[in-house]
Amino acid sequence: MTRKNIPDLVKQRAEQWLKGKYDEETKAKVKEMLESDDPSELIDAFYKDLEFGTGGLRGIMGTGSNRMNKYTVGSATQGLANYLKKEFAGLQEIKVVIGHDCRNNSRFFAETVADIFSANGIKAFLFDDLRPTPEISYAIRELKCQSGVILTASHNPKEYNGYKAYWEDGAQIIGPHDKNIINEVRKITNVEDIKFEGNPDLIEIIGAAMDEKFIQQVASLSFNPDVIRRQKDMKIVFSPIHGTTVKILPQALKRIGFENIIHVPEQDVVSGDFPTVVSPNPEEPAAMEMAIARAEETGADLVVATDPDGDRLGVAFRNETGRFVLVNGNQTAILLTWYMLNQWKEKGLLTGKEYTVKTIVTSELIKTIADAAGVECYDTYTGFKWIAAIIRELEGRKKYICGGEESYGFLPGDYVRDKDAVGAVVMMSEIAALAKDQGKSLFELLLDIYITYGFSQEKMKYIVREGKSGAEEIESIMKKFRETPPTRLGGAKVSLVKDYLTLKSRNLITGEVTEITDKPTTSNVLQFFTEDGSKISVRPSGTEPKIKFYFEVKDELKKREDFNNVTEKALKKIDRIMDDMEVDE
Repeated sequence: MTRKNIPDLVKQRAEQWLKGKYDEETKAKVKEMLESDDPSELIDAFYKDLEFGTGGLRGIMGTGSNRMNKYTVGSATQGLANYLKKEFAGLQEIKVVIGHDCRNNSRFFAETVADIFSANGIKAFLFDDLRPTPEISYAIRELKCQSGVILTASHNPKEYNGYKAYWEDGAQIIGPHDKNIINEVRKITNVEDIKFEGNPDLIEIIGAAMDEKFIQQVASLSFNPDVIRRQKDMKIVFSPIHGTTVKILPQALKRIGFENIIHVPEQDVVSGDFPTVVSPNPEEPAAMEMAIARAEETGADLVVATDPDGDRLGVAFRNETGRFVLVNGNQTAILLTWYMLNQWKEKGLLTGKEYTVKTIVTSELIKTIADAAGVECYDTYTGFKWIAAIIRELEGRKKYICGGEESYGFLPGDYVRDKDAVGAVVMMSEIAALAKDQGKSLFELLLDIYITYGFSQEKMKYIVREGKSGAEEIESIMKKFRETPPTRLGGAKVSLVKDYLTLKSRNLITGEVTEITDKPTTSNVLQFFTEDGSKISVRPSGTEPKIKFYFEVKDELKKREDFNNVTEKALKKIDRIMDDMEVDE
């Protein structure tokens, strides 16, 4: 590509940054990109504005309208501040909480956000250092704030950062506030509209006292202190993968009675460069390798890790041969849901008004477990903001027990309104202790759940497509599946297609089309159900340049010894389905 191919809109946006009230370093970088023989960086940086979506911002850090920087973060914050002042005009004081993760520039962005809120007359509670996402959600509720922001790109690669906004209940923002805030952000068309000069009198630093309250809340989840006392020396290897849970999670585990927490020293190093991993994502096996090696070295029973902002958890435990195996997000949610529902049942806490929640792409086995316990199970769109929306809707009428999604997120209890790896790790450790107390392993416990409730095998595959051309390709893939859905997958007929963009459900056997009425809005998700019980979901990621495919096939597990054969059979079936859908990279 040559400079002649630079779109006019890109040139216009770049020239605005040269003329506007931007710092000299920023202007120098824009000029460098404009004069470069290769315009690719310039086009990617300016071909669009980094969109403030329903979850906030997420993007590569750098100079430009499509990058995470002081000015895009400033525009988002000014728009949010303007909306808060309209929505809560009757309050004497509007308050927000601000936190950040370990990423490069996160502290700078957090302080910038605090300055802008305070410059707009809004009280800003700023954490003194990095904190996990769930603690930000908790603090919003505890301090009775109207909103909150955490600077994080979760488990994205190190080049990324992000801006996640919350409402007064500690949940990510949904309609109508999300679209209203987006409209306010879009009104910020001039950098001079952003109030960068903070008011120190309206910025309050918070820290240790809030940590203590949060840890105490997490500790209150524990069902079986006697079991933990008997198994207090159980060896738990923990890694924060260079992130926010480095101190608070070991404290929470010790608070409920575990005394043998084994660290991975190299990954206790807080760093936005994530020096020991390519991707700081516990979904990726490579991110768990060091923790598993540490567990092998120390003879540990359990491996747990969190992503950098502490809302997703990775788990590994020993299989029948004593080798550590990684647990996928569905299996984690299955174990946690089974444990919490059964503990509520055994302890006589169920009244008939309790419920659990899962997302539409998460294993259907969770609903089977809930049904067996007599607990209602709600299905929501992908993303914890939808789980939080159910909690908000039912508050005061029904009691939330737990909820989870296949992407390694789980919320045990409603003390926060986002996924919480701190609470989930505490619960998973207690489950491991219970299994050990009963003379079995966590692996055997999982197999027993499969034997009781039915076996399901899940797999997620994604295709990465970067930049503008990638976004267009992802859109083309969705269009193809929407217009010509598969009729057979894995040797079975596709019996039902659900399109959440049109909220239509089509029975391919009878031709009947019905409305999907239990969802609050549309979403770009397609689902295919086969006659033999398989479920395949397809959706573009809302936070990364990916299109994701979720596969779930069902079978029967009669005894533990059959697990490997049943798993192999199921995985081969998923491979056939992937071939049928041409998901080959």
